[in-house]
Amino acid sequence: MPRPVDPTRRGFLSRTALLAGAVLIPPVTSACSRTQPGTGAPKGDATLLDRLREQGFVRVGFAGEAPFGFQDGGTLAGEAPTLHREIFTALGVPELRPALTDFGALIPGLLADRFDVVSAGMAITPERCAKVLFSDPEFVSPTALMVRKGNPLGLADLASCAERGVTVGVLTAAVEASYAKASGVAPSAVKALAKQQDGLDALVAGRIDAFALTGISLRWLAKVNEGADVEVLEPFVPELDGKPQYSPGGAVFRPGAGALRDAFNRELSGITGDPARYVRLIGRYGFTEREVPPSSLRTADLCRA
Repeated sequence: MPRPVDPTRRGFLSRTALLAGAVLIPPVTSACSRTQPGTGAPKGDATLLDRLREQGFVRVGFAGEAPFGFQDGGTLAGEAPTLHREIFTALGVPELRPALTDFGALIPGLLADRFDVVSAGMAITPERCAKVLFSDPEFVSPTALMVRKGNPLGLADLASCAERGVTVGVLTAAVEASYAKASGVAPSAVKALAKQQDGLDALVAGRIDAFALTGISLRWLAKVNEGADVEVLEPFVPELDGKPQYSPGGAVFRPGAGALRDAFNRELSGITGDPARYVRLIGRYGFTEREVPPSSLRTADLCRA
């Protein structure tokens, strides 16, 4: 049974009620950094983790995409913030101090030292690995299609979209655009959308025929739009150059923050190695044992071109 994929995230603000275990979002304030700009390398004798412990908080960037990382009623909620709160608390850093950012600005913001970690369920890709450091995978999730209820065009995956010449919606800067191209969907038939809700709205309005995203994201989108005339098809694993694209998601750190990333990974392994604990922490966001990344799935392998 394949263990797919998480893609790249982007987002819409959830309309759900305040979720238990969420992190309160204080006003974002600037602070003097004690790291070398753009690298995360510590100034002076203090390590980055030591500095975070001393100040009592870690700055996290998120993109407002449920169920991965989103703001709801003044709180930071979702898969990544919940895991990261658990991990950083264990590391002696009890507070997440979040900054809401457009998805495409997350890595630039990280490199500019606006935050210390990206907490957004971002897909681990070779292109991104060339710029930043990723944690071990936090989850896997297959790609899926959202279509109009009853699936009138008989779609199943991106290859079927190419065969039928339909219009496919994807999120701007998300990996699904490359999956669509590799599956033979014509560039003119791929429509970029700013956020998840735009995809559902475009589908209902007939501006697109299918919306491609992770199954987790699409199931959540359907849940918070109960009654919408849409359905989510069975997930599938797309291919690029003949290779299955699992695209697991993880936390993102600046180059030079390897010690912090390694400490994070040690705590993360204790969660992903205990499926019951994993589901207990993030099951409320639709994550099950099926989304637990296998221990054989390594970031170093995913980062290779």
